[in-house]
Amino acid sequence: MTLALSIRQPWASLVIHGGKDIENRTWWTDVRGPILIHAAKGMTRKEYELAMECASRADHRRISRLIATGFSFDEVPRGGIIGSVNLVDCVRWSQSRWFVGPIGFAFRDPRPFLAEDFIPYKGQLGFFDVPDVLP
Repeated sequence: MTLALSIRQPWASLVIHGGKDIENRTWWTDVRGPILIHAAKGMTRKEYELAMECASRADHRRISRLIATGFSFDEVPRGGIIGSVNLVDCVRWSQSRWFVGPIGFAFRDPRPFLAEDFIPYKGQLGFFDVPDVLP
């Protein structure tokens, strides 16, 4: 089994493709090491627009390039595993432009799955186990 963390879109894809190295949470974790990133199924157009505005402030050039490659509301994958990261720390403060707190999960080494390797999967709150049948 491998641990996964569900993140709403477009934040999940920003972790995998957009340089988002901090996932802001209200709870602490002692989990460290490789985890899967699950893109939650739900996302409103307003959530997408607000997130992309925030993302653009954090890393305008990178996000502009991402948007230019077709990273649109209709194209971000939802309801499945989209990649993996290494969870290296859990912090109460970070210099990362992505940190807003109160707690941040620090990620490194994002590894996207290819579009054809997208794995539909039901998410859960917190960390959850996923069978080791993934690419």
